[in-house]
Amino acid sequence: MHEKSRAPSIADFDDAAASLEGVIRETPLDVSDFLSELVGAPVYLKLENLQRTGSFKIRGATYRLSRLTEEERARGVVAASAGNHAQGVALAAKTLGIPATIFMPLGVPVPKLLATRGYGADVVLEGATVETPLRLAAEFAERTGAIFIHPFDHPDVIAGQGTLGIELIDAIPDLDTVVLGIGGGGLIAGVAAAVKARAAAAGRTVRVIGVQAENSAAYPTSLREGMPLTVETRPTIADGIAVARPGDLPFEIIRELVDEVVTVTEDDIARALLVLLERAKQVVEPAGAVGVAAILAGKIQANGPTVTVLSGGNIDPLLLQRVVAHGLSASGRYMTLQIPLPDRPGQLARVSELLSQAGANVIEVLHTRHGQGLQISEVILQLSVETRGQEHRAHVIDVLEQAGFTARVALD
Repeated sequence: MHEKSRAPSIADFDDAAASLEGVIRETPLDVSDFLSELVGAPVYLKLENLQRTGSFKIRGATYRLSRLTEEERARGVVAASAGNHAQGVALAAKTLGIPATIFMPLGVPVPKLLATRGYGADVVLEGATVETPLRLAAEFAERTGAIFIHPFDHPDVIAGQGTLGIELIDAIPDLDTVVLGIGGGGLIAGVAAAVKARAAAAGRTVRVIGVQAENSAAYPTSLREGMPLTVETRPTIADGIAVARPGDLPFEIIRELVDEVVTVTEDDIARALLVLLERAKQVVEPAGAVGVAAILAGKIQANGPTVTVLSGGNIDPLLLQRVVAHGLSASGRYMTLQIPLPDRPGQLARVSELLSQAGANVIEVLHTRHGQGLQISEVILQLSVETRGQEHRAHVIDVLEQAGFTARVALD
């Protein structure tokens, strides 16, 4: 390890890559013409959502477990996670023949729970958030002697995740910019160390940009203050990177090697998921789409080949349904209108005629006389309408209002 940042060296990455042979897949790079036009340079998607277990986590987990002694392996491993880390540790443990216990919160998405159990781990469900599983996992390790496997704050985990960076620089020798989501920081710390070391050996530089969800962004404040700080988080659909405090080791590496950290909104993330579905035909979880969200939001400047990593694809189908609807709304392609009407014949037909003239497609209609604040002579018409973008959406509302109707856009 380097003295200054304790970042893994090229030798560390080579050792990690050798340990991962036959366990991980070298995931594809797919050029995105749509994003390339936005950036003005080639933009590639690193499809780590197609990795085994559906995310990059298998890299760090496997390398970490592979370096345990025989005595440590016999004691077993324990981890706490709401999803991707759990699956990575479970499969790595199965591959290496190590007993694994995983603590998960009660609300964990069913696909992630079933996958973790399917890899042979003993799963314990407890607590409403991941804080309870973390405490229970630590107590389990203390009580049984099992080795606690941290999701990001360990040098072997960082080195394992950094093998992804080696794949990037090998595939794109003139790589200019890498865009990665940040939770605790293990992935971007490893990738930044890998690509910058390899580029420096070739006399080049590579920019690395981190992206956090605005509702859970510990790194901007921590980097500004020069130390890992715990921030108050708000709910985010990007739960895979919702970490309130940076990891100590990743923070030191990121502070030295990562060029910039930007944030994206919930609407930005929802739009990114929709773009990935429609344009790239890729199913990606919200945390894995934040790099694309930053590009769409105009927060990434690049002068040459750029890669954004789709770090995971483990999204609950019910969440995907809600996020797609939200993404359509955020893109101006779907809205729900609430229109108060006088309770007399012909009003619904008149509204339908106006929407048809405006070129809007009605998807669903609710016509009710029951609502808070309604007069006896009033009804509420609620319409779900498909539009073609923000300008068309504004035009539809304007057509209704010009005809004397009051149209309120309902929140998602």
